[in-house]
Amino acid sequence: MTWDLRVCFVGDSFVAGVGDPEHLGWPGRLCAASERAGLPVTRYVLGVRRQTTAEVAARWAAECRPRLAGGDWKPRVVLSTGVNDTTEVDGAPRLDPHESVAALAGMLTGAAAAGWPVLVVGPPAVADDAQNERIADLDDRFARTCAGHGMPYVPVVAALAADPTWRDEVAAGDGAHPGAAGYALLADLVRPSWERWVPAGP
Repeated sequence: MTWDLRVCFVGDSFVAGVGDPEHLGWPGRLCAASERAGLPVTRYVLGVRRQTTAEVAARWAAECRPRLAGGDWKPRVVLSTGVNDTTEVDGAPRLDPHESVAALAGMLTGAAAAGWPVLVVGPPAVADDAQNERIADLDDRFARTCAGHGMPYVPVVAALAADPTWRDEVAAGDGAHPGAAGYALLADLVRPSWERWVPAGP
């Protein structure tokens, strides 16, 4: 039987691949590598610019259900949010970290109830060092939340903040999104966990 893997990548503009002139982002690069390795993937990229984790949580199930439910294929969900939560407006983050965690936890619970294995990719770094500190704090909270739910988590903020290629591309762009080389770096960080996770589960 042909392996029929269907993956919803759900999140924000980093999931959508904003800034990538090749229009692949990191989800496209992961799936292309899987195809080359003989593992075909149907990829659904459900990233929306500027959305917080709470906003993603409000739509994710309705968008994933028609793409994943009701067939004999292998359903998967990759979640990646958080950077927009940490953007300050009038001196406060757009979303309180406790609300971010609650929104993520709700998605993890919902995915488990639907029988959809989940991989969570942490929020990446931006050009603003102060915001990166807030992202790192949220990253830690997200990691602990995923551990509590028994879900795999891929932290990326520290590695990307220290990478000159990522930092240079983000600085040359809009201060948040990298170019093609940056997204390739992000895909490389996610790939080991992706390759362990994809064959697992129903």
